[in-house]
Amino acid sequence: MVQQVTEGVSVTVETFYQPAQSNPLSSEYLFAYRITIENLGSVPIKLLRRHWHIMDSNGSYREVEGDGVVGQQPVIEPGANYQYVSAANLRSEMGKMYGTYQMENLYNKRLLTVTIPEFHLIAPFKLN
Repeated sequence: MVQQVTEGVSVTVETFYQPAQSNPLSSEYLFAYRITIENLGSVPIKLLRRHWHIMDSNGSYREVEGDGVVGQQPVIEPGANYQYVSAANLRSEMGKMYGTYQMENLYNKRLLTVTIPEFHLIAPFKLN
């Protein structure tokens, strides 16, 4: 599990290899990740956009950008958190991801760039 705080917003990431949805013989590896976003500030914030960098250990790289997360643009009140689960397909048994969220302070409409800390995606059999 990794965590980072940016501009009063905590982002925590947990990862899970999904063997039932993976096919190593075809170089297909699915990893789920759970993100918890906690508003440590004193004003409500809204998650507007996400921007991901995804890398495989075989050297492939891709970026994913879009509105919200899992089809939502949640408002997170002070002291509250928002949690979601998503997934990434890799072509190798190891990789990493990191990125940013664009959020809005709902009191003054100021935009915030919140860091999603780098986290590693490693199939458990690779650790042996």
